[in-house]
Amino acid sequence: MDHFFSCDWGTSSFRLRLIQAKNLAVVAETKSSRGISDTYKLWQEKGGTVLSRADFYASIVKDEIRSLQQNLNMVTDGIPVLFSGMASSTIGMVDLPYKKLPFNLDGSDLKTEFMADSTGANPFVIISGAMTDCDVMRGEETKIVGCDTLLDNKDQEQLLILPGTHPKHIVIKNSQAVSFKTYMTGEFFNLLSVNSILSASVEEGGDFGDPQNQERFKEGVKASRHSNLLHASFMVRTNQVLKNIPSQQNLHYLSGLLIGTELGGLKPEIPIYLVGGAVHASFYKLACDELGLRINKEIDADLALIKGQLVIFSRFINLY
Repeated sequence: MDHFFSCDWGTSSFRLRLIQAKNLAVVAETKSSRGISDTYKLWQEKGGTVLSRADFYASIVKDEIRSLQQNLNMVTDGIPVLFSGMASSTIGMVDLPYKKLPFNLDGSDLKTEFMADSTGANPFVIISGAMTDCDVMRGEETKIVGCDTLLDNKDQEQLLILPGTHPKHIVIKNSQAVSFKTYMTGEFFNLLSVNSILSASVEEGGDFGDPQNQERFKEGVKASRHSNLLHASFMVRTNQVLKNIPSQQNLHYLSGLLIGTELGGLKPEIPIYLVGGAVHASFYKLACDELGLRINKEIDADLALIKGQLVIFSRFINLY
């Protein structure tokens, strides 16, 4: 296999990349807002009486492939499409059950399903999510597999932190993912900064590289250690009213407060692997430094997803 399509289909977004298998280089990429949620609604409104759900979703993917192919000097027929994220959910292309933890870091026991494209052009392989008794993930399990070869001392307990709207903290031990927790950090930040009384006290646009913004961020992290979150959140308001702190700096205070709260219960002796992009990494590195937590290694989340998809697919096709 020379190439494969990597599809990360989230609730509110769609991302398709053509990948060169030998070096995981991105040959071409397309993004859209055609997330699973909107696709499901569109199928209910327009496609439910004409196409099955799987065929309707497949038609969306084929549209994106055709769009991507316009700028390529190659034929994409026969190239497999590997799906992670919400494509395997109850409102996805096909409803696949979660894999109950633990699961192996090599992806050998994750649930996958092959789906032949009705046109015969591109086979689909859908990777399901993982669960504990009280938590779920879809998409992150693929990134975890992609991190496998980058982890040190896999027999000892380690922690993967995957920032985002709903960050995940995954505990790794004996080459398995053994537990995880989901946090509402990103969503709380959006709710408070856009839809609460605090929205009048914060403003986007402040460069995190500005030393003053970093100091406000660290103040927020410190406040998370010594104050109740519900009380400390209101300090964003009083920072502006009583201290005349600029709203852009105040936004970083709120960010530090929430990320500090997320990280507050972690044990400093457990090695941390930060799996994210450049923007999130800068916030989490500074927060970890302020809290005395050691980041053992940073891993690019996009690369982890692509690599994980290839590892899982390689094991899948070896079964047939």
